[in-house]
Amino acid sequence: MIAHLHGKLATAGIDSAVIDVNGVGYLFGASARTLTALGQPGDVVTVHTEMLVSEDSIRLMGFATADERDWFKLLTSVQGVGAKVALAILSILPPEDVQKAIGRGDHAMIARANGVGPKLAQRIANELKDKAGGLAAGGIGITAAPAGGAAQDAVSALLNLGFKPAEASNAVGAASDELGQGATLDALVRLALRKAAK
Repeated sequence: MIAHLHGKLATAGIDSAVIDVNGVGYLFGASARTLTALGQPGDVVTVHTEMLVSEDSIRLMGFATADERDWFKLLTSVQGVGAKVALAILSILPPEDVQKAIGRGDHAMIARANGVGPKLAQRIANELKDKAGGLAAGGIGITAAPAGGAAQDAVSALLNLGFKPAEASNAVGAASDELGQGATLDALVRLALRKAAK
């Protein structure tokens, strides 16, 4: 499983880009938001990734932030939402706005994305309201993940283990507070798992 790529941006297109990591070019699909955030070819960039495996293909998706990747996973967990639709939503809405829209049940905001009709937008809002930690109306939502690469990666690790975003973020936040700055990813994940199990 490829968690992230760090290298030079080789090329960027309308819905994909290539990053050169030590002479190997990795092609990945991305939202318009991520492609804009990456900068110009030749820039050194880090991309958080998600690998999609099906019967006839293996595709890599790239994201400027771990938050965007986590929302991509949540969106594609909804029946009828494939990678293309999830990227369309994340192209027009940053993760915090997706969270607010779901928390408020604002189907119209989600339906602004290409390929998302009113019925699908409603299904997304309804199904993800619980998965996203029971967002309350008014935009109160998932506890912010602690700042820092190790903390974000620890939250992502817990999400991959099946924890809800709010649970993962709260557990990593508590572990980060206890361990302090400079905690390693391994230490954060171990302590966060212990805290989440209580």
